Amino acid sequence: MKKLQSSLTNMVLSLGIIAIAAAALLAWMNRLTEEPIRLAELAKQESAIKEVSPAFTNSPVAEEILTSSADGEQAACYPARDNGRLVGVAVKTVSHNGFNGDIELMVGFTPEGNIYNYSVLKQGETPGLGTRMVDWFKTDKNRQSIVGRDPARDNMTVSKDGGDVDAITSATISSRAFLDAVNRAYGVFRQVSGQLSAAPVAEAAPADTTGVVTNN
Repeated sequence: MKKLQSSLTNMVLSLGIIAIAAAALLAWMNRLTEEPIRLAELAKQESAIKEVSPAFTNSPVAEEILTSSADGEQAACYPARDNGRLVGVAVKTVSHNGFNGDIELMVGFTPEGNIYNYSVLKQGETPGLGTRMVDWFKTDKNRQSIVGRDPARDNMTVSKDGGDVDAITSATISSRAFLDAVNRAYGVFRQVSGQLSAAPVAEAAPADTTGVVTNN
C-alpha cells in the first residue's frame, strides 16, 4: 500500500512539474512572438490606409484617434496628411450583420466627405457570393461602385431597400452588412472631421516596420 501511495505522489509531482514547465514555455513563446505580431498588424493597417487614402507624408497610425460610432461601437480614425495638409481620413469600422459574422472595413474619405476607396480587412462570407464585396463596390458598373459617392447626399443602402447601391448578386445580406459598415464609418468621419481639418499637427515619423514580412 505504501508503494502505491509513493507512486501516486511521484506521478502527481511529475505532472505538476510538467504543467509548470509547459506554462513557462507558453509564456516565453508569447513574449517572443508578441512584438513580431504587433509589427505585422501595424504593417497591415498601414497598407490598408495607403489603399484607401491619397498619397500622404505623415504616419496616420501614429495619429490614430479612437472614438465610438452612434451606437457605442469602437472605431479608429487615421488622418492622412501631405506636408501637414489633410488629404484624407481612413476609418476602421465593423458591422456585425454579415451572413457569416463580422465584416471589418477600412474606408477612406476625402476631407469633403466623399468616399475615396475601401479595403476589406476581415470577412467570412460565402465564397463566390458575399466574398465578392472585395471588388464589387468599387467596380464602375451600373450602381455598384461607392467610390466617389457622398453619403450625405446618396442613400448608401441596397436598391432592394430603396437605396442607391446595387447589391452583390444573390448576396443581399452581405451587401447590407457591408453598407452598414460604410455608413458607420461615415458617421465616425463626421464626428472627427472638424477637429482634424481645423488644426493640422506636426508630421510624425513613419511607424517602424523594419523586418516585417508581409504576404500581399
